[in-house]
Amino acid sequence: MGEPLPDQITLLLEKMQVGDDDARAQLVSLVYPQLKKLAAHQMRGERSDHTLQPTALVNEVFLRLAGGAEIAWQSRNHFFALSAALMRQILVDHARRRRAAKRGAGTTSIEIQEWHAQLHDRPEVVLEVDKLITRLNSLDSRQAKVVEMRYFAGLSEGEIAEVLGISERTVKRDWNMARAWMRKELSA
Repeated sequence: MGEPLPDQITLLLEKMQVGDDDARAQLVSLVYPQLKKLAAHQMRGERSDHTLQPTALVNEVFLRLAGGAEIAWQSRNHFFALSAALMRQILVDHARRRRAAKRGAGTTSIEIQEWHAQLHDRPEVVLEVDKLITRLNSLDSRQAKVVEMRYFAGLSEGEIAEVLGISERTVKRDWNMARAWMRKELSA
C-alpha cells in the first residue's frame, strides 16, 4: 500500500473531531508508517545503544496527542506540523534527561549544517538547537515554525506554506533568513 492521499487523512481528522472512534483507528494505521519514517529520519546518526528508538518516539507522539486537549484539526499538514512539534519536545526532553545524567559541561557551538546530522548523538546539540528555535520564536515565530516543520516533520515548502497559510516563496524566504540567523548565532 502506498502513501495515503492527503484528503484521506484530512477526512479522518474531521471525522475524529465529531467523535468517530473508527476514524481514529484508521488514522493511526494510515499515518503510523509515515511518522515512523520521519522518526527514523530524525534518529539517523543516533548511537546504536540509544534508549529512544523511532517506534518509541512515534508511540510517545501518539500518547501526547491522545492525552492532550481537543485539537481543531485543519488538514493532514496541520497534523504533521503538530507531530513535528511534539517530536522536537520529546527529543529535547530526552536530551535534557541524558545530559542531566551525564552532568555534562555547557553547550557546544557547531555549524548549522552539522547540527541536523548530529542532532541526537550529543544531547547538548539538541538542547542548543532547541534554545535557538526558542530564541528565534521570540524574534519571528513564523520562521521558527518553518525551521521546526522542516527539520522535525520533514515537510516540504509547499506543505509548510499550506499549514501556515502563506506562499511557498515566503516559506523559502523565511527558511533562508532563519538559517542565516541561526548560523550567525552559532558562530557568535
